[in-house]
Amino acid sequence: MTHMTAAKAIVEVLLREGVEKAFCIPGESYLSVLNVLYETPRIELISGRHEGGVSFMAEGYAKASGKVGVCFATRGPGATNLSIGLHTAHQDSTPMVAFIGQVESSFRGREGFQEIDLADYFRHLVKWTVELNDARRVPELVHRAFHMARSGRPGPVLISLPQDVLDETAEMVFQESEMLSHPRPDRQAVAKAKEILRHAKRPVIIAGGGVTSTKSAKELVELAEKLQVPVATAFRRFDAFPNQHPYYIGQLGVGAAPYLVECIREADVVLALGTRFSQITTQNYTLLTSGTKLIHVDISPDELNKVYRPALGIVADTKNFMLDLLAELGESGQSKEREAYIQEQREKYEQYSEVRVTSGQHYVNLEGIMGDLMNHLPSDTIFTSDAGNFYGWMAKHYRFQEEGTFVGPTSGAMGYALPAAIGAKVAQPEKTVVAYAGDGGFMMTVQELETAVRCKIPVLAIVANNNMYGTIRMHQEKHFPKRVIATELSNPNFAQIMTNMGGHGELVEKNEDFVPALQRALASSKPALIEVRIDPQQVSAARTIEELRAAQPAKQM
Repeated sequence: MTHMTAAKAIVEVLLREGVEKAFCIPGESYLSVLNVLYETPRIELISGRHEGGVSFMAEGYAKASGKVGVCFATRGPGATNLSIGLHTAHQDSTPMVAFIGQVESSFRGREGFQEIDLADYFRHLVKWTVELNDARRVPELVHRAFHMARSGRPGPVLISLPQDVLDETAEMVFQESEMLSHPRPDRQAVAKAKEILRHAKRPVIIAGGGVTSTKSAKELVELAEKLQVPVATAFRRFDAFPNQHPYYIGQLGVGAAPYLVECIREADVVLALGTRFSQITTQNYTLLTSGTKLIHVDISPDELNKVYRPALGIVADTKNFMLDLLAELGESGQSKEREAYIQEQREKYEQYSEVRVTSGQHYVNLEGIMGDLMNHLPSDTIFTSDAGNFYGWMAKHYRFQEEGTFVGPTSGAMGYALPAAIGAKVAQPEKTVVAYAGDGGFMMTVQELETAVRCKIPVLAIVANNNMYGTIRMHQEKHFPKRVIATELSNPNFAQIMTNMGGHGELVEKNEDFVPALQRALASSKPALIEVRIDPQQVSAARTIEELRAAQPAKQM
């Protein structure tokens, strides 16, 4: 039992939970916590330029490190700015704990300065919210927050910190504990899964976040080979399975390849590993047919039967399920028919994803850029990505060879790539980390370039610039051809912005200049940025604006 302030007790719990890095925008409502962190060198506090960026940093750090991401923000505007990263963490099942300052207890309910009922506001965005109203309960509630963030389906947790409570002193009782939350499947369920898969004619595995979060690509490779089953990855889970493996057949994302959608719709058995069957993965909830037997494995019982009714639903840690199924399978024979089926799907993937166009006539061609990145970056390079049509070239052409090499938001959040790359680089400083973004999203958090320079975090940003909100322009042309409004942009010279910030900037206007620019950027050992000018007419990897307009007549108003 130790006598201390609530602020000091919060930091003590962080230390006991193994927190080494935290991200913040400073605010007067939690100055007492900042004051304790000042004398706590074991925790590095990284201050950003906007709460949205800070929340993305913590979320990217959590994904890249496998630890709980921690961030701090002040009340009111700071809290609402922070919310985008918490929503992303919720949809991506990323463990985070957010501490937000709050109005003094005696001022609550009077519409005090920047007052928001934080617990109520965030309730549907996070796994759990709590307001700290009693200093004595700091050990209990903060330890519980970390447990909630990690356990079951991981996710974000928010703690509201009334300013006056932080300075209250109390006798704190800290109890050491270790929480293990990796449930194993029922043995009968594993045996039944084995039976269903053994008798399948055209099975497919869909690998989701349950594979990436448990770093179990190795086990998935072994399982796929032993079962002779091809593997597709869920939306933005490219690295759940090595893309160069002959059993990999593609990713289920926006505009998924028709051959892959057809393959899964014709499958007689689908083994879904740790995926929540999101709208994007399921192609607007149309992916599975009534003739498909679904084996759905997820750590959260809430995810089973939420979208599709499984023939067999198994509540378990994905890695433990695979290990138990591998043990149950023992030695298995090989089927020539199954191998031919897999080879057919693999050949379709290779034909679809092959880089054919290596340069553009008047602009940089992103297909060629994908080939250059694969040829000139280490295989363990970590990519973070914004949302936008520029990402379609990566989704189609880039082949992720190692797990833990893609960090992207299934929430479709713009402005994510740069701050998430900062968080990922803090987590994995020895690896090359590349933020891949379009001009629209990049401008939403461009100020975090200063954070990277000030804190000496050498990330590389690649910005595809077509001076428009490309995704929305695509939809605009599909539904209201030629009626262009609100999607055209003008941009500064991004490379010059990076140089002015103190980093290394490059502008590339033709493909043959990209690799030398890439090499110079990496050799600079500074935060770096390469702006690539892309064709505004090529609004997606599949269509130009004129092709979209020709496909559908203008609507009559």
